[in-house]
Amino acid sequence: MTTDIFGTDVSLTTPASLEDWNAVMLGFMAHSEVTPKHLTRLLESEPEFAMGHAIKGLFYMLMGRRELVVVAETAMADALAHAETACPRERIFIKALSEWMDGRPTGSIQCLETALNDNAQDTLAMKLSQAIRFVLGDVAGMLESVQRVLPAYAPDHPGRGYLLGCHAFALEENGDYTKAEIAGRQALWMAPDDAWGLHAVAHVYDMTCDAKAGLDWLSGRENAWAHCNNFKYHVWWHKALMHLDLGQVDEVLDLYDRQIRADKTDDYRDISNATSLLMRLELDGVPVGNRWEELAALSANRTQDGCLIFADLHYLLALNGGDRAEDRSALVQRIHRDAQTSGCDMRARMANPGEAASLGLEAFGETRFDEAFAYLAQARGTMQLAGGSHAQRDVFERLTIDAGLRAGQLDRVEIILNERQAQRGGREDGYAVARRDLIAAGRGSAHRVPAQ
Repeated sequence: MTTDIFGTDVSLTTPASLEDWNAVMLGFMAHSEVTPKHLTRLLESEPEFAMGHAIKGLFYMLMGRRELVVVAETAMADALAHAETACPRERIFIKALSEWMDGRPTGSIQCLETALNDNAQDTLAMKLSQAIRFVLGDVAGMLESVQRVLPAYAPDHPGRGYLLGCHAFALEENGDYTKAEIAGRQALWMAPDDAWGLHAVAHVYDMTCDAKAGLDWLSGRENAWAHCNNFKYHVWWHKALMHLDLGQVDEVLDLYDRQIRADKTDDYRDISNATSLLMRLELDGVPVGNRWEELAALSANRTQDGCLIFADLHYLLALNGGDRAEDRSALVQRIHRDAQTSGCDMRARMANPGEAASLGLEAFGETRFDEAFAYLAQARGTMQLAGGSHAQRDVFERLTIDAGLRAGQLDRVEIILNERQAQRGGREDGYAVARRDLIAAGRGSAHRVPAQ
């Protein structure tokens, strides 16, 4: 028995294995693309390391893909087969994977919080708890968890920078933008490869409608996310959003082609970056050419996936954009079938907000804007449960607003715009300003904004 780089117990005995394990954890903190290589090498040299198998399973569950659940199940079996040699802390992580495999990621969080109760400096448990809460849309829990352990981290603790990055993002998602920016900048100073902290500050500028300052923040800091796995595409997505708000459409399309969709993967996180950006462009009247086609083709293969409602809703955006009515209908029907089952955290989200949101997106794709607005407005109150960030879910807010405008629901749209403005500290971005102009024009003429 020894301790890892974060000072937590680990049942490894050789220096080489410990080095690989530390690299796995540091890679996970930094969203590094080399993390799987270290984990593979570790499990090849230490096949009886139950904790390694448990972490592998948790990593795969976070990826939200149906075929990877099978890989996680194998990892679960391998972890259980060697659980007797695991230390008490490691058994907590095995239990966390077991809970998720049984459809209870909320139970996984409870296990990880148990590990943090035992040792507040367990940086791996902290980051995993944050990651699962993010998937579940539990922003209040994210902030409570990280603030609870923050006092235990000395300034020289190897995980402190990554902890501050998580703190920054949790603060931002809970609307404390000033503190979030401070924490995120400090995180990057302490851990220069903390792409999560860097991107938390980008979120601050998105939510405070300061695209120019956001571009200034990201420019010249590319090394902070160059090492990343597909998370790097998400940071480029943030930069594209800033250019879009400034009306710099050529820069947006260039970033889309050169960075955001540099790799034509079907990872739901990459699909969500791409679809939400193209939808924003189209709502602003910008032609996007044939860019929808590859996204629609990939999403058509995911209609029966059913892992995350967040993923499903973005697949629907792609199927709308590619005008794939049959596949769109199949996905909506599957969401509704899943919503009828119980005993699973994710299936509960298929019901709420999934059913209303999916019907709203389907109606929008079929230009039935009255229905689209009714369903999307119904889903607004619980859209947080779909997971993701405020910035990511804003595409659904924009679709709700635009559906309402096209349906002539000017008063109700104005209320949504006012709520959106309040969430942003009283500020408004270019999108909102343009929609208020449409409302003014609609009231000044035919009192109805025509469908575009």
